[in-house]
Amino acid sequence: MAGANWLNRGGRDLGSHRAGWKAWLLLGPLLLWLGLFVLLPTLLLVLTSFSQRDELGRVVYSFTLENYTRCFDPIWLSIFWNSILYAVIATVICVLVGYPAAYAIGRASPANRRILLTLVMIPFWTSFLIRTYAWISILSQEGLVNSLLLSSHILPAPLSMMYTPFAIVLGLVYNYLPFMILPIYTSVEKLDNSLIEAAYDLGAGPLRAFSSVIIPLTKPGIAAGALLVFVPAIAMYAITTLMGGGSNPTIGEVIQNQFTRARNQPFGAALGVLLMLLFLVCFLILGRKTNSDDRST
Repeated sequence: MAGANWLNRGGRDLGSHRAGWKAWLLLGPLLLWLGLFVLLPTLLLVLTSFSQRDELGRVVYSFTLENYTRCFDPIWLSIFWNSILYAVIATVICVLVGYPAAYAIGRASPANRRILLTLVMIPFWTSFLIRTYAWISILSQEGLVNSLLLSSHILPAPLSMMYTPFAIVLGLVYNYLPFMILPIYTSVEKLDNSLIEAAYDLGAGPLRAFSSVIIPLTKPGIAAGALLVFVPAIAMYAITTLMGGGSNPTIGEVIQNQFTRARNQPFGAALGVLLMLLFLVCFLILGRKTNSDDRST
């Protein structure tokens, strides 16, 4: 009897060992992809950030901290701050606009839900640059908005909307709003109606039920959407270049210019490493905040 149990236990251990190897084999392509196109470029970026450049702009792999000390110059710190400010404003607007839309989609009937989700996904069917250039034609002095305002005699002269912080934030919100709506919609779709009904039965009004029940239950979706908007928005340079016109530079533009026009790859790499560290801090803070809220609830 003991021998049979030992054989059964050994068979289960062998089976679990084989299942583990199968899982690693299935993860092999993903791990290979991450190693070649994420880990290796990141290590090369870190190595370059500690290097120097010669008179021709070529990278010389000689250790120095000059690139990082230069990053803390007030000029670059102000650009970092502007980038963070644009990303925060765009994220807050996306939450305020995207949460009601995601809640309406999540509580809609299945047929209407599919239609509304399709409307949210429509911007992804066209090129990112085409959408950005479309906004340029709309906001320019000869564009649609100014033409309507001038033809209706609301304004005596066209508004200067392009190449302003307003245009940058508008471009960020428009392009990243779906990334806020979809995660929140996923959380709203999983809401337990019995919890909302229980809040009403206990005397809570609509606002109290929304703030005490619905918001805490959908907080993971809000956190995921905030990360999906804030992280790319802070490093985006195409929107800020096209719609900001270089008058309001962001850190993404600076990094792009250091690698191309200035031919100072070590300094650009140092800025990129600091940007990645900022992303990591945001992930850790938001993850810890979400976990603490889950434990408290």
